[in-house]
Amino acid sequence: MTSSSPVTRSSLQELVPMEAPQSLTDLPTRVWDDDEWKRIKLGYAARGMDEKWDVLVEGQVAYLHRSWTGFAVFEVTFSSVKGGWRISEALVESAQSRQRRGSHRYARVLLELVLSNVVLGEPAIDLRDEMVALLTSKPGNAEVPTAAIEQSVIGLRSYS
Repeated sequence: MTSSSPVTRSSLQELVPMEAPQSLTDLPTRVWDDDEWKRIKLGYAARGMDEKWDVLVEGQVAYLHRSWTGFAVFEVTFSSVKGGWRISEALVESAQSRQRRGSHRYARVLLELVLSNVVLGEPAIDLRDEMVALLTSKPGNAEVPTAAIEQSVIGLRSYS
C-alpha cells in the first residue's frame, strides 16, 4: 500500500533514466477507477531489500524504476477515459544490460503487475499466473518454483 504523502524524485535514491526506450505495443486494457488512480499517483517506495520497485508519478506520467539499481524500466502515460484512467502510451527499457527483456506481452504483464500488486496491493492472481506461465515456458525454466519466479521478477506480495 502507499502512504498519504506522494513519492517524489527527491524521496528516492538515485534514479537512472532509460538507456534505450522502446514503445510498448501491447498495453494493458484495464481502466483504473478514480480512487485507484489517486492511489497510483501517490507512487510507491520500496521498503526493504525484498521489494524491487519504486514508482513515482508526475502529472499523468508514472515512472517505474528498479529499487536496487534505480534503473528506469517503464515510463507510462495515463489518460482520462470514461470510467477512470487507462494507459495510453508506455515506454519500456530495451537495453539487455539494464532489464531482462522479453516479449511485449511479458512487458505488459510486468507493468500491470507492478501497478496492481505493488502499488495498489491487489493479489493480481490472474496476472501472477500469466507471468509464471510466460517464464516457465522458456527452456530451462519449467522446474523453477512459482514463488521463486514471482520474487525474482517483481518481489510480489504473498496472499493466502
